[in-house]
Amino acid sequence: MPESETFEQYLSILGVEPEPPSLDHLHRLVHAQLTRVPFENISKLYLKKTRGASFIPSLEEYLDGIERFHFGGTCYANNSYFQALLRHCGFDVSLCGADMMRPDVHVVSAVRLEGREYLVDVGYASPFFGPLPRDLEEKHVIVFDDNRYELHPQDTKGRSRMDQVRDGEIIHGYVAKPEPRDIGYFTDVIRDSYNDEQTFMNAVVVARFFPDRTVRIHNYTVTESTPNDATTVQLANKEELVEAIVHHCGFPSDVVREAVADIALEADIYS
Repeated sequence: MPESETFEQYLSILGVEPEPPSLDHLHRLVHAQLTRVPFENISKLYLKKTRGASFIPSLEEYLDGIERFHFGGTCYANNSYFQALLRHCGFDVSLCGADMMRPDVHVVSAVRLEGREYLVDVGYASPFFGPLPRDLEEKHVIVFDDNRYELHPQDTKGRSRMDQVRDGEIIHGYVAKPEPRDIGYFTDVIRDSYNDEQTFMNAVVVARFFPDRTVRIHNYTVTESTPNDATTVQLANKEELVEAIVHHCGFPSDVVREAVADIALEADIYS
């Protein structure tokens, strides 16, 4: 399929009509991506089991996974392909690396539009329903259930720090760097993320976003949230986990069951 038709398919999946670049259109695209395409590592686990993968799927495979199985991906697939879509739509956008405990284990997009620059992150399993301004004089705060997401002003190197705060403590976060990168730059990091000892090979993380609520599944914990409240349920076993993922996300049960069959589910993404 020609590249233009592939991106037309992508826009159709998101339910967004093509328009010239604008801030309103960027908001529509980000919101559609976040509410249509989940953050999840089930497809990553399944890809490794069935194909011995150490790479992200192609764009065509990624879109097929969304359409047929209601899949999404982790940051490398969700953010890199969404960045490519934005570029196709005429936006001035770069893919950038972000550091957590190790360099470049996350990626984000930087969009330059109407004289300003925005951080776009549709691959962090968090409710970033729109572009976030990077040219800040004071921190930009998003409050959702019992989490605060704090984007800080750029440091002297042009880096942006994002902190996820709960009960007054930083539980997670990253530092986004301004240098433009091609997805090929992250080949080694992506390959390493499939190693048996890595977090996403020993945990299940699924985040499904709706306009008025979110569902997060982290191993045996299911949290349903609205902007003002959250309810948590503990699952008893893997079969209940499979049922919860199928119920909330619509993934095929046989695929989920195979993906989690040999996973210890002991890794904690917040540790």
